Amino acid sequence: MSVKIRMRRMGAKNDMSFRVVATSSRSPRDGRYLELLGWYDPEMKGDNFGLKLDRIDHWKSKGAIISDTVLSLIKKAKKAAKK
Repeated sequence: MSVKIRMRRMGAKNDMSFRVVATSSRSPRDGRYLELLGWYDPEMKGDNFGLKLDRIDHWKSKGAIISDTVLSLIKKAKKAAKK
């Protein structure tokens, strides 16, 4: 089973938010997931995301593929953690 770390869409039509999840690559975008790894809300100002970086590193060590959008969030989170 190939695991991907990607975003899952939540919320209403014009009021969306996202969850960062580890899921099977065969699962649909909003389908079942293995583990919830964080969240992202594009409507919030300031700190609009939260990630469990230790669990993301765990899945990455197991061979999980990270989507481009989640990768940019990880870079922002690591940059904020250094400050």
